Order: sequence, then structure tokens, then C-alpha cells
Amino acid sequence: MSNAHRKAAEQHELAAQEHRTAAEHNEKGDGVKGSWHAERAMQYSNHAYKLSKEAHTKSEQIVVL
Repeated sequence: MSNAHRKAAEQHELAAQEHRTAAEHNEKGDGVKGSWHAERAMQYSNHAYKLSKEAHTKSEQIVVL
């Protein structure tokens, strides 16, 4: 796995962790903390998407001889 793909995967994992944390807080009735973690999840998701697009573009540029 390339470094670019690895960085994207790390951001996806962080986003998933924040989503789970947000869900836990919401289930406990703590909407404020749930919203905060959901916002962080969105930030990680957006960054992961950007890194994924960049990794995909770079991988298309690699030519096998």
C-alpha cells in the first residue's frame, strides 16, 4: 500500500472512531458531545476523501514497464 493510500486509510479509521463515539454519546442522551464528535467525524471524513482522491490520481500516473 502506498503512503498516500495509508494516510487516507488512517483518516477513514479516525472518522469511523469519531462516528462510533458520537453514537455512544447520543445513545446516552448527551447530544452536545455527540454533535461535537459528529462534527469531528465529518472533518476526518472530508480529509480522508481528499486524500483518497489524491492517492487515486497518483496511482493512475504510475506506469508499469
